[in-house]
Amino acid sequence: MASDSPLSFLRVEKSEINLPSGIDMTDDRVFQAAKDNLQRLMHQGVLIQEEVPRYYIYSQQMDDYVQYGITAGISVAEYDAGRIKKHEQTRPDKETERTRHIAAVHAQTGLVFVIYRSLPAIDDMVAMTVRERPIYDFTADDGIIHRVWALHEDRDIAFLQEAFAKIETLYIADGHHRAAAAATVSRMKKMQNPANCGDEPYHFIMATLFPDNQLRILDYNRVVRHLNGLGQDEFLNKIRGKFHVTPDFTQKKPALMHTFGMYLQGKWYGLEAKGETLNIDDPVRRLDVTILQDHLLEPVLGIGDPRTDHGIEFVGGARGIRCNSHIVTPQLFASASSDEL
Repeated sequence: MASDSPLSFLRVEKSEINLPSGIDMTDDRVFQAAKDNLQRLMHQGVLIQEEVPRYYIYSQQMDDYVQYGITAGISVAEYDAGRIKKHEQTRPDKETERTRHIAAVHAQTGLVFVIYRSLPAIDDMVAMTVRERPIYDFTADDGIIHRVWALHEDRDIAFLQEAFAKIETLYIADGHHRAAAAATVSRMKKMQNPANCGDEPYHFIMATLFPDNQLRILDYNRVVRHLNGLGQDEFLNKIRGKFHVTPDFTQKKPALMHTFGMYLQGKWYGLEAKGETLNIDDPVRRLDVTILQDHLLEPVLGIGDPRTDHGIEFVGGARGIRCNSHIVTPQLFASASSDEL
């Protein structure tokens, strides 16, 4: 993707592409290359520093669907206090890698995707802003259209700060490792800075905040290349204890919560969690991602900790189930969960 693009930001985010094939991702050279590539983009004027802090309105368009978010810094202190909610645990190796990356390049180079409960006043202000000409407007190689507007007026900046002060909770939709690493680096920086006063850049996590009324949740597929020693019929019988199983699930992707699509031995099945599986008070345990883990992946397929278990892989976002044709092995299990949160 970056071979013909010397200015691709992948050279910062995936800096191993500039290094010998097969290099260990924890090698110091990976992080040094990321720092060097970021510095090069800054020296060349490809990346610029605003004269004063700005908020940005950022839109993504896939086909006819557009969502508008606000790019800003969110508080590490509020993240640590639990006002910025998480829904998944992080993998220690990925969090460590991202922490080293941020510390090495002295920058957060990846956005965190955050959701907030929409407020009409914020929606109206965003709608007014995007009537103007964007400062950036381009279509990426994957067909997604990106547009950016900068907020220049002091009154707009003050309005957003006051509006978000009234929002009690933010929710991380994607970027748990990026957020955790940014918080870790923030603590490191505070310890290293005797003059720390609380408004330094490292006290914030770079994020784009999208209102829940525009949220579009894409499938996030789990791929397991074995049936934990079970035969196909034995496997299907075991999961029928917790799920209604329907063959010939031609739609592949579920349309309702607590339903899943499963691809096994060249055929699609529909799974629907049974009522007793959902009879729990804890809202996190009722999420599809948790139901799948607690009632199928762990007890049937032996996937104890998806963060560290090498027997499971993930295919998410816009790639979705279209990638399955590239990863099919003699036995493949893939679920398309109806909610990623």
